[in-house]
Amino acid sequence: MISRIKGVLLHREGSRVEVETRGGLVYEVEVPLTVAERLPSQGSDLELRTVYVVREDSASLFGFLAPEERTLFLRVMEASGVGARLALAMLSTLPARRLARALADKEVTVLTQVPGVGKKKAERIVLELSDKVDDLAATAAVDGRPGTDGAEEAVRALVALGYSHQEADRAVREVLAKGAVDGTDELIRRALAHD
Repeated sequence: MISRIKGVLLHREGSRVEVETRGGLVYEVEVPLTVAERLPSQGSDLELRTVYVVREDSASLFGFLAPEERTLFLRVMEASGVGARLALAMLSTLPARRLARALADKEVTVLTQVPGVGKKKAERIVLELSDKVDDLAATAAVDGRPGTDGAEEAVRALVALGYSHQEADRAVREVLAKGAVDGTDELIRRALAHD
């Protein structure tokens, strides 16, 4: 089992990255888009926590920056009908902490934002996983970044205005990263002006 890869980020294209180890071995790793946007520039040192998935016709390596992202990926794949590709799509659409909260809080409508997840599939996934992600959802609730009530309310408001969940979440995170915001209304205004 390959649990971590440490080396230099050689190349990245979309959700695929190449990491060269000190021994000269180059690994191609698939990462969620929420991870890809946080990667350092090419040529920088990088350590990814990985999951190696072997299927009858393929073998793939999936990478994550934070341990809870890897843990959530593995737990999501425990749900029936959820393979590595769908788990990757879920973590590409929603940051790990937000996905954990959506699963724990049984937010079916949030999960339907994921390509390939309809209402029935979302309901089944929530039914199977809601009690298996409590520890990860609790971490999200006290994190202080998006996951706070005001941030979630701002994301919902932006989605209602036509943003995709991923765009709304990214805009809110970027506003919060710049410093304190005075209330949810101000957060929404600044996120709208962020474009």
